[in-house]
Parts: sequence; structure tokens; C-alpha cells
Amino acid sequence: MQGDDQVLTVALGDSAAGLRLDRALAEALPDLSRERLKTLIKGGRVARGDGTILWDPSAKAAPATLELRLPKPAPAHNVAQDLGLVIAYEDEHLIVVDKPAGLVVHPAAGNFDGTLVNALLHHCAGQLSGVGGVARPGIVHRIDKDTSGLIVAAKHDKAHEGLAKQFAAHSIDRRYLALATGRPMPANGTVNAALGRSATNRKKMAVVAEDRGKHAITHYRTVEPLKGATLIECRLETGRTHQVRVHMMHIGHPLVGDPVYGRAKKPLSDVLKARNFTRQALHAAHLGFIHPVTGNVIALDSEIPPDMRELIDILRV
Repeated sequence: MQGDDQVLTVALGDSAAGLRLDRALAEALPDLSRERLKTLIKGGRVARGDGTILWDPSAKAAPATLELRLPKPAPAHNVAQDLGLVIAYEDEHLIVVDKPAGLVVHPAAGNFDGTLVNALLHHCAGQLSGVGGVARPGIVHRIDKDTSGLIVAAKHDKAHEGLAKQFAAHSIDRRYLALATGRPMPANGTVNAALGRSATNRKKMAVVAEDRGKHAITHYRTVEPLKGATLIECRLETGRTHQVRVHMMHIGHPLVGDPVYGRAKKPLSDVLKARNFTRQALHAAHLGFIHPVTGNVIALDSEIPPDMRELIDILRV
């Protein structure tokens, strides 16, 4: 154990009797996930008051006062950068950012800095208790670089675990506003088609056989017909890579401006060129979930960004 460990004194009451040790500690320490606590127990970081180390996460707990030595979170490898984030919601457990188009979420080859992760490391400096033992934000879903809108990140393990469970259960309410080319028929519908890597271009996603890809469902509805396009709302039942973009292409109505999955025809293409609109017209407009720590309902909305709004105004019938 290191001298700079944070020592937490944990009082387990009568309600802990008979529970697994990791579960009892998770209920007493809401900022730490059960998986994180398992790792700490197995690492010899939980002890009784007399110094006896408790090594087994599955051991039965009893009313007692325990000490947990929490190592200081390891610093993230990424550089903290002030990128002027727009914050839609924030507390000590999580943060929701209204991401602009053009901002990459995760550092990767070609984008080692200038990402949302870099910006969150700066904005949340001193607030990150660590996700998986590292002082980094826990991002459980992604938005494409050129898609704008709401994205949530956790500040600690417990919040990260709770959000991840909701995403896995498809209980997160995610709605996108998009401009689709043409007139989807029917005006309101559901696309149920598995998605996987394209067999001809590994950088693209495609509709594939159910046994080859991941189950994906998008519910769409027409919001407003436009000249050569339609403003639609898409509610994601699942959250797959490029889901809205590929599903709308699949039914013959790729998103306006999409450089990968669609190409606008004249006169729409002339309008896009004149406006220098070179991204997919897609905006994560609504995000709803149960707060993983407080249990409160969080429901957030984001206005359509100016470039999409101006395009909609030009295309109004």
C-alpha cells in the first residue's frame, strides 16, 4: 500500500449482515462500482480495524467498521485542453456536453488531441475520482465527429457502471433530428435491420444478415417536409455505429450532406455547395436517462445548430 492512498472508514450496519462483502461496500460507497470494489478487495486494500485484511469479495459481511485504502487515480495519458465546452448538465457524478460538429470524441490515430476527452480532462480537473482506477471521464456512448448534440460522461466508476447498464438495456431515450433526402414513405416508420462492417469497405457500416451483425432498430417520424428533403426525428432503440445514417440510406433516403452514405442530387446539391455544408445533417437533440446515483429522471434537449437551422430555412416549401 502506498503512503498517498486515500483511507476511507466504512461503517457497515445491520443491513449489511449476510451480504457479499463487495455488495455491502458498494451500498456504503455509492461512488465506487462493485467491479472496482472487487478489484480493491482482491488487492488487499480492505481491512478490519485490527488490521486483518479481507481478501474475498464473496465473503459474507457483518456489521463492522472497515478501512478501505483507495489508491490515487493514475493520471490519464491524454493532455487536458480548454476547448470551451457547452455544458447542458453537470453535477459531481456526471456531465452532459452539447458537442459541436467537428469535435472528435475519443483520441485515436490522427486525432491525439483536440478531442472531447481532452476537453473533459480540463473542465473536470480535480473532479474525476477515476474510472477503472484512471482519472479520466467515463464515456459510454459516442457521437460521430460531424454529428452535433448531447453526449453524457461519468466522473466516477459508480456513475459509469449505472449509465452503461442503461445503455445496454436500451432504456436511454435518445432522439436525433436529421435531414433525410426525399420523402420517406411511409412518413413514420421503423427500420429493423442488423448492422455490421461493410464487406467491401471496412471503414463503412452496412445492413447485414442478422447472424452477421448487431441487432439495430430505429424509429423515425416526419417532422416537416422540405424541398428535396424531409426533417425527421429518429428515436434509437439501439445504439450502433452510424445507425441513423445507414438505416436511412437502407430505406433509400440517406442523410443530407452525408459524405459517406449519400450523395445529394441537383438542385439540393447546389444548395449544399453554396452553403458549404459538407457534413451529415444529424443532431443528437434529446437525451433522457435515470441518474445512476440519485435516481432522478434527467431529460435534456439541444437546439438545432445554426448550420442545420439555416439549411432548413432555405429548404422550406
